[in-house]
Amino acid sequence: MTTNPQHLAALRAELKNRDLAGFIVPLTDEHMSEYVGNYAQRLAWVSGFTGSAGNGVVLAEKAAVFIDGRYTIQVAAEVDTAHMEHHHFEQYPLLSWVKDNSKAGDRIGYDPELATVAWEEDARAALDGTGVELVAVDTNPIDSVWEDQPDPSLELVYGHDTEYTGKTASEKRVDVAAELAKKGTDAAVITMLDSVAWAFNIRSKDVLNTPVPHAFAIMEKNELATLFVDERKVDSNLKQFLGNNVRIEPRTAFYGELEKLGSEGKTVLVDRASNNAKVFSTLKASGAKLVEGQDPCILPKAVKNATEAQGSRDAHIRDGAAIAEFLCWLEGEAPKGTVDELSAVDKLWEFRQRRDMLKDSSFDTISGAGPNGALCHYRVSEETNRKLEMNSIYLVDSGGQYLDGTTDITRTVIVGTPTDEMKDRFTRVLKGHIGLTLTRFPEGTAGMMLDSIARRPLWEAGLDYDHGTGHGVGSFLAVHEGPQRIAKFGSPVPLQAGMILSNEPGYYKEGEYGIRIENLVLVKEMDLGGDPQRRMFGFENLTWAPIERRLVDANLLDDIELNWLNAYHADVWEKLNSLVDAETRVWLEKACAPIER
Repeated sequence: MTTNPQHLAALRAELKNRDLAGFIVPLTDEHMSEYVGNYAQRLAWVSGFTGSAGNGVVLAEKAAVFIDGRYTIQVAAEVDTAHMEHHHFEQYPLLSWVKDNSKAGDRIGYDPELATVAWEEDARAALDGTGVELVAVDTNPIDSVWEDQPDPSLELVYGHDTEYTGKTASEKRVDVAAELAKKGTDAAVITMLDSVAWAFNIRSKDVLNTPVPHAFAIMEKNELATLFVDERKVDSNLKQFLGNNVRIEPRTAFYGELEKLGSEGKTVLVDRASNNAKVFSTLKASGAKLVEGQDPCILPKAVKNATEAQGSRDAHIRDGAAIAEFLCWLEGEAPKGTVDELSAVDKLWEFRQRRDMLKDSSFDTISGAGPNGALCHYRVSEETNRKLEMNSIYLVDSGGQYLDGTTDITRTVIVGTPTDEMKDRFTRVLKGHIGLTLTRFPEGTAGMMLDSIARRPLWEAGLDYDHGTGHGVGSFLAVHEGPQRIAKFGSPVPLQAGMILSNEPGYYKEGEYGIRIENLVLVKEMDLGGDPQRRMFGFENLTWAPIERRLVDANLLDDIELNWLNAYHADVWEKLNSLVDAETRVWLEKACAPIER
């Protein structure tokens, strides 16, 4: 996809009809989602940019797209500068650009369903004193001119059994009701798609790779709840599954029900981070009393119960068998010069499909050969597809959605012979990965306090990477889940037993190669024999697949690190050898053999 000037012209004509001088186009939906359905890909329609994060703005004479450092190459390939500028959002923020390119009296539109209250406040502050007016539109002008805009998904919504969730939806409503009572509120508005899916134990296929339905919800302190979903997606099985204490209403009735809460004088819990601005304005205008706080589903969703934790363990072992078969195949085929990034993706999916309970990928596989691997969020296409060449590095980041768990794993392999530099960089990444895995920390520790542990071996050589070290992961839900995170400027939320995170340090040499080693880990309480009054936590490894031994410089590993690596590979062999085919079993034994200096 590239910038279509006819799309820009159609939008500009619509803006003129609405007396708007411009319009802001975020890449999100009314649920503030990271991954959105095809109907909500408005930024791609306007600009041609198909990355997973960005914003745009269209004025009468100028337009621009704003992205982060992950997408500088992609935006240059997809967005025609003859029609739209592109800028790094930190170096030239969108609101600064709007301020610089607008004049007093201009009315700049935005869709309040695609913005948070915090963004509204920031935007009004940025434009204060300029004479530029920020205007909340009733309907999105892009939807008025997007002639072939896809319809929202009509995939059926279905119940996710307690054998996987470990807790019934009614039990979750009891917990949420108790939280509402504690905060002195009558109801909470739940708009994040994975929160709705978690709260009601429901799933669907409305978003690519993320098994959630497009739905809103209101949960009440009396343990009743209302689910707002397109009635065409509801069947008798779902009604029976949800039970009598869940009222099902059309998705289009959601804002009307918010007005009703206000007219009844209800006190409502709202979340600035996840509820869109229209939710706030609708409640306020109708007379509701708002209490701001976190979505009451977010933290309990992040803290997996025993059933969910065991499901993740089981899913990762099956997934590891698929990865092992793929790596075995790759080692045999890549040196022949016939494997490219796309064929590798297809082959990996073929191996995953042989596993029980697989429903989907958990995200689009990142398959990066040579220099493409240096793009940490690279997405292979027919235009960018490269063959895996001899003496080059190949990075593959992928995951599966299984009924009992969500996986996310990155492995970096060498085709042919690595350079000393490649081995040095890989081993430093591995040292950081092991260091984080072995870290023990006291209760109250946030992920941002652990991030430097994974970076230290790279920092010691004057190196670093420009992404977070770890993100939360759901249970047959979103592969990116909050509130937990391990990053330089990550979430201040303390890590708790039951949270699942990724451990994925990396190194990227622009134009040459990328390295990343990613396992998922489960936070667990540990008895370290210290102060009995101080709870301590650590990580249980969930991901099992060989780490590329040909890229390891054993002389850079200390005894603890080398022992960890050998013990990890012994566990990989024990867990996977009976689950893979005969050819892979032979390969796996060699791949998991102890490494000596």
